[in-house]
Amino acid sequence: MAVSRRMVATVAAAAVLGLGGGVAASSASASPGTVTAAQTSPGEIWKRTELFFGTGKPDGTEVTDKEFAAFSEREITPAFPDGFTRLDGSGQWRGGTGAIVREHTHVIVLLYPFGNRDAEREIEELRADYRKQFQQESVLRSDSVEKVSF
Repeated sequence: MAVSRRMVATVAAAAVLGLGGGVAASSASASPGTVTAAQTSPGEIWKRTELFFGTGKPDGTEVTDKEFAAFSEREITPAFPDGFTRLDGSGQWRGGTGAIVREHTHVIVLLYPFGNRDAEREIEELRADYRKQFQQESVLRSDSVEKVSF
């Protein structure tokens, strides 16, 4: 099958932008009349943001589960009343001083439609508030695009 320059440019642009490059590439290689799983799965394209809230404080103490629950109730729930998922884990990262930091981590997973113009502001406010309240150097943010169905 001959592939035009336009098709290659479209697939490359979609892959770079994270807008379904894999779907476009698999669709381009599928034979006519073949339906891929990505095309038939239900759902809409939404944004997904994961926030990693470390619990280690500079003084050697930790943000307790009770403190994080209060932060969640006071800050995260009002910002995302439609829902979110909290995952708990252990992580490590290299801090600004160069030292390896190992700490308990709360991961908040947010899914929201592209049309939610307030989400960006709310997410950045959550990160800033947590850093300030619990003397954190950083709150890691990871963004992706997902196909979701409820």
